[in-house]
Amino acid sequence: MGHEGALAIDLSHVEKMYKGKVHALRGIEMRVERGEVFGLLGPNGAGKSTLIKILMTVIKPTKCTGTMLGSKVGDTETLSRVGYLPEHHQFPDYLTARQLLNYVGAMCKIPKNARNKRIDELLEIVEMTDWGDKRIGSFSKGMRQRVGLAQALVHDPDLILLDEPTDGVDPMGRRDIRGIIARLKDEGKTIFLNSHLLSELEMVSDRVAILLQGVVRTQGTMGELIESRANYCIDIEETTAGNTLVEIAARADATVADSGRGLVLPTTDASVAQPVIDALRAHGLTITRCAINKPSLEDLFIEAVVDPTTGKALPPGASKDKKHKKSKHEAAPADAGNGRAH
Repeated sequence: MGHEGALAIDLSHVEKMYKGKVHALRGIEMRVERGEVFGLLGPNGAGKSTLIKILMTVIKPTKCTGTMLGSKVGDTETLSRVGYLPEHHQFPDYLTARQLLNYVGAMCKIPKNARNKRIDELLEIVEMTDWGDKRIGSFSKGMRQRVGLAQALVHDPDLILLDEPTDGVDPMGRRDIRGIIARLKDEGKTIFLNSHLLSELEMVSDRVAILLQGVVRTQGTMGELIESRANYCIDIEETTAGNTLVEIAARADATVADSGRGLVLPTTDASVAQPVIDALRAHGLTITRCAINKPSLEDLFIEAVVDPTTGKALPPGASKDKKHKKSKHEAAPADAGNGRAH
């Protein structure tokens, strides 16, 4: 067993090559803290599901060094403390929700009396109490996802891996699933989820990693990623001040806004903006707005995966962000031995 104080997931050099041709993962390094919601973001085909399946030993990696819950990836005893909701799961339509949860609980070796009590609790948590004795074949996509979440929680796991938990679910269902994730976090669980729905991850994640073509482009807390790219914008009314703006921008290490009607400073410090404001006013320019702009997760995603000169996705291994400072989790070395899953 590993140490309880260790990271929930600590991966280095995770690679997967399918049939010697398709390089699905290209040296993944990733750190997930205990008790946090970690969102793995990427387009379809980025390698998100492959990474989760390696953690669950559903598929064998080409290379994998790392730990999960303090033990090497693939440790059987550790997997008993992990809950898993696969993407595109298919439960038997003839089973009721209660029968499915009873079956999963029995596989987890939970005694019958405790199992029945746990099933009642889970049906309440996922708001399926009234549907517990209905057949899964009659359920909507959102209801199937709720049952899928419940089966992942039967054995009260410490780490929960959710593969596209809100894919195909209507807005009301997505809101409810976010509520369940928040409740699990409050209970001290670690939730690792992947999605291509940026807005979903932005609302629930403490930290995120952006994955493209098997490569982690960036990772860190939402605060770290957003603050590192936030800026101070000063808009002006005049449209004929081009040369003046260029001169002031050069002195202030700022850039002229795309519209040509203002300046963008690479800081959120208002005191740094004051001399620029004074210079603009000294030239008789009318300031219409001063504001701090913070990027959304969508902005961060586009910045990480798209080449601004071509508008196309960057090739694997390419990097255009030389200034970005890695978070402490990116820089930290892996505390792991050889963790090849079997």
